[in-house]
Amino acid sequence: MKRKILFVCVMLISMAVFAQEAAQEAAQEQGVASAATDVSYAGILKYFAAALAVGISCIAGGMAVARIGSAAMGAMSENADLSGKALPYAGLAEGICLWGFLVALLILFL
Repeated sequence: MKRKILFVCVMLISMAVFAQEAAQEAAQEQGVASAATDVSYAGILKYFAAALAVGISCIAGGMAVARIGSAAMGAMSENADLSGKALPYAGLAEGICLWGFLVALLILFL
């Protein structure tokens, strides 16, 4: 699983770099000044990092909610009084997604 995620990350970064190079070559062919079309790598990586923060946190939050939900349903099948005690744990797991979104906003605007 980790190799697949690493492979996808490398592919996304390489696609962004190739897209930038293609845009610069097209601008040079059309005679547009390179200073106006110069896209910095920092700008590309900023958006990539924000997308990565949201994506990984949402995947992790979904995995956490799945495990907590299945454990809570198993506990509630044995004792119905545990339903109120399991709900806050699912809410804490969903908070992971919100933290990832907050980090992405901080990356984009700061």
